[in-house]
Amino acid sequence: MNTIAIDAQARTEMGKKATKALRSTGMIPCVLYGGKENVHFSVTPKQVKHVVYTDKFVVAQITVNGNTHKAILKDSDFDPVTDQALHLDFQELVKGKKVKVLIPVKLTGFAEGVKEGGKLELNLRKLIVKTAPENLVTDIEVDITNLTIGKSVKVRDLKTDLEIMNPLGNPIAQVVIPRAMRSAAAGAAEGAEGEEGAAEGAEGEEGADGEAAAE
Repeated sequence: MNTIAIDAQARTEMGKKATKALRSTGMIPCVLYGGKENVHFSVTPKQVKHVVYTDKFVVAQITVNGNTHKAILKDSDFDPVTDQALHLDFQELVKGKKVKVLIPVKLTGFAEGVKEGGKLELNLRKLIVKTAPENLVTDIEVDITNLTIGKSVKVRDLKTDLEIMNPLGNPIAQVVIPRAMRSAAAGAAEGAEGEEGAAEGAEGEEGADGEAAAE
C-alpha cells in the first residue's frame, strides 16, 4: 500500500476570515471526517504533493496533535487560475467501515491481438470499489494475455473479492483493429472486387464474340 506520512498543524480558528489568513501564509486548510469527530488542520503544498497530484491510490497517514489517522483524499478545491489547492477533504479509514474509492487498473500479460497487429486500448484506468479499509489494494490486476483482435475484457470478467461499482458490461480494455490495418483490408477487398469485375467483363466479351461468329 502506498502510504504518505503527513505531520499536520491543528486549526483552532475557523470561518472565512481565518481561512483567508491561513491561505495567505501558503498553508492549505483541510478537514478529516468519518471518524469519531471531525479534525481541522492545515498542511503545506509540499506535504500533500504526492497525495493530490498522483494517479496512484494513496493512503495518507495524518498526525495532528500527536494523534495519527489513516485517511484517503475524498475531495479537493483548486484555484481556477493558479491550480493551487484551496481546500482538502480527507475521509478517515475506520476498520470494518466500508469506503468507496477509485483503484487504478494494472494490465498484466501481452495480448494475443497485439501480436497479430491489433491496438490495445485501456477504457477504464480506475475502477470504483466499495470495501473495508483492511481489504484495500494498491491496484487491480487485469490479465489481457488471451485478448484477441475485436475482443474486450469487461468488469464482469474480473475475478476478485472486491465489490466493483462500475456497470458489469463496461469494457476495461480491448484490442481494436488499427486504422492502417482496416485501410489495407479495405484496399485488398476493393482490389479483389475489381479483379472479379474485370473477369466478368472478359467473359462477357468472349460471349459476344462467340455470338457474332455464329451469326
